[in-house]
Amino acid sequence: MGVYTFVCRSSGEEWTAKQLKGDLEASAATPYELQRRLVAAASAADSAAGVQSSFAMVTPSSAVFQVIIGAVGGGAAIGGAAAGGAAAGGAAAEAPKAEEKKEEEKEESEDDLGFSLFD
Repeated sequence: MGVYTFVCRSSGEEWTAKQLKGDLEASAATPYELQRRLVAAASAADSAAGVQSSFAMVTPSSAVFQVIIGAVGGGAAIGGAAAGGAAAGGAAAEAPKAEEKKEEEKEESEDDLGFSLFD
């Protein structure tokens, strides 16, 4: 798994990006095209399957773009590793809720005495 973080800047009509720790670079006319080129460059540098990316504007003329190669899971990795941990924790938090619901249903069935007040 490889994580590639880029600092992106706009200088008039062109967006440029340089890898934070490495030598990958790209430039394009639009942020979208720049993202596509950076994903292609990162994919060429790392042969693992699966790609996730996150683009965050810092100012109107600068942004941070992160590409994660070999990522497993769904959704975008907004916020980097912290978001991945939160997503995994969120799924784990949903499971106890389902168990609590089953316990509540069981408690209600124990109160059932087999007759109704309106019989």
